[in-house]
Amino acid sequence: MKSFKKRHIISIHDFTKEDIIRILEASFRIEKQGKVGGARNLLRGKVLANLFFEPSTRTMFSFATAMEKLGGSVLSFADMTATSIKKGESLKDTIKILSGYSDVIVIRHPEEGAARYASECSSVPVLNAGDGANQHPTQTFLDLFTIKKTQRHITDLRVAMVGDLKYGRTVHSLAYALSLFNCSLHLVSPPELRMPEEIKKMVADNGCTFFEHEKIEDVLDKVDVLYSCRIQKERFFDQIEYEKVKNAFIITKNMLKNVKPNFVLMHPLPRINEISTDVDKSPHAVYFDQAKNGVPVRQALLALTLGAIK
Repeated sequence: MKSFKKRHIISIHDFTKEDIIRILEASFRIEKQGKVGGARNLLRGKVLANLFFEPSTRTMFSFATAMEKLGGSVLSFADMTATSIKKGESLKDTIKILSGYSDVIVIRHPEEGAARYASECSSVPVLNAGDGANQHPTQTFLDLFTIKKTQRHITDLRVAMVGDLKYGRTVHSLAYALSLFNCSLHLVSPPELRMPEEIKKMVADNGCTFFEHEKIEDVLDKVDVLYSCRIQKERFFDQIEYEKVKNAFIITKNMLKNVKPNFVLMHPLPRINEISTDVDKSPHAVYFDQAKNGVPVRQALLALTLGAIK
């Protein structure tokens, strides 16, 4: 069994099906221990450096919460103007300095490949909190945790992914992970925002079946999970193109009348207008619980990479 100690968490492609199962099992153990205070000293004396080059609420704060709940401490900055990066310091030098001050680094960066590069410069584990439109592996683990909590398993499910599938790093990572568990995928998007061909090829190579649609109504009564994601304005170079698709998919409570009893609606947040607020009180809406699940999952990832648990 390969140890997670000192292991970087950069891409979902670095993890086997067995690795994912171990992470989910560790997350459930940590969650249970946390309810009785059994995990509060696991990382006492350890320091997390939160390095965010892009805006974040859930990821940044859930990592900080996770570390503090395990007894560790947090160095955090999201304002680059308050650091030497503003003076022109390279990412390499920043990572080398921070790895001397901390035991683990969490990084979010707008450039694809930045997290991998950071891991090559660091003497401590690096956890990717999102690099451009590429990967967001810790979000994938909490998404899988949420699916397992609500469905009791993550195998042989029908999962719809709706919205910006071209630039949505969360769905890129999640699609690959679900393909390892024999799930079928329903990809719902405007033609301009379809899932990239390389992602579709990867899931197909894993034996996963997928179907492409342009209307939510085609899949709502057929799937177990619907994963909605916003149309990301910041990823568009042409704002006219953004205006064409920004309201392409809006889910309302009335649309959920005929869904399956076990159906859940997920969203990585933030939402803009793709899910109407009248859905929030629906028993099918789990996106706020999904965000909350980021804490035990990221506790488990920190504890695993720092060797506090196996």
